[in-house]
Amino acid sequence: MLDRIALILVIIGALNWGAIGIFGFDVVGWIFGGQGAIISRIIFALVGIAGVWCISLLFRKNELVE
Repeated sequence: MLDRIALILVIIGALNWGAIGIFGFDVVGWIFGGQGAIISRIIFALVGIAGVWCISLLFRKNELVE
């Protein structure tokens, strides 16, 4: 479950960075009141932590759940 939450947060971060790169528009900052707003900073931090967590997915053996 934690892996899925981390992947969702990483996808949100990737889409936001894509919007910044292509359109120059920060979606998370726009929704939550700018890049300096505390809620935006919390979301940015959670996305960063999720990215670090997802690094562990590269080194795990695949486990099949039946």
